[in-house]
Amino acid sequence: MTDPLQTEQEIRRAALGVLARAAPDSLAAQWRGYVARQGGAPAFTCLRGPEIGLTMVRGRMGGTGRPFNVGEATVTRCTLRTDCGRVGTAYVLGRQKRQAEIAALVDALLQDPDRRDELRRAVVEPLAAVQAGARHRRAAEVAATKVEFFTLVRGED
Repeated sequence: MTDPLQTEQEIRRAALGVLARAAPDSLAAQWRGYVARQGGAPAFTCLRGPEIGLTMVRGRMGGTGRPFNVGEATVTRCTLRTDCGRVGTAYVLGRQKRQAEIAALVDALLQDPDRRDELRRAVVEPLAAVQAGARHRRAAEVAATKVEFFTLVRGED
């Protein structure tokens, strides 16, 4: 039997990943469409931000070696509370205050069972489809340049 809390956390985690990777203009357009269908945006209070800061990016040689600091990246974070009491949080790469605010608001609204399915269909799934298409195109481009090496074995003398 699946733990409903675990499933909800996985859904929320996946949605936040999609929102963080979305192009800011695409996210704003999807959000505007959802808000228009709802008759207006829900009221909220910012608890933190949106504010811009830095985070350290770490890497590993070959993906498995010891971690090392690659450098710093700019991130924007936002935490807010809707008037119905739900708290949403979002982090996005770059200096995108509006994107972080929208993502945090979507996160808060996704916690409402009455809004979750419609919000996923209207905002998250279209953005996820665009991202999947871009990944597929990149994979096809990389596959087209793949070089396979082989060795010819000569007979023994």
